Amino acid sequence: MAVLLQIDFPFSGPWGEDMAAGMEALATSIAAEPGLQWKIWTENREAGEAGGIYLFADRASAEAYLAMHRARLLGFGIAAVNAKLFEVNLPLSRIDRAPLS
Repeated sequence: MAVLLQIDFPFSGPWGEDMAAGMEALATSIAAEPGLQWKIWTENREAGEAGGIYLFADRASAEAYLAMHRARLLGFGIAAVNAKLFEVNLPLSRIDRAPLS
């Protein structure tokens, strides 16, 4: 069953195109994570937060990624990481045009 992972954390920038340029290598690394189907990068400059919405093929892949990503963020000095895991209701999501296979 597909699993959605939502992560956000305090972030002071860079934002927008500067973020895209500065984190391209990280995005490429994330794209190779086992079980990852896609990620949407999120940023909220006004609130000083960034993160992402991820779709994984299964819960084990999502949980493994979350553990690794928490450790990576801690290495960047970011200790406050908010994360939630959700099982995806495929029939209802397909009705509402979710990009799911």
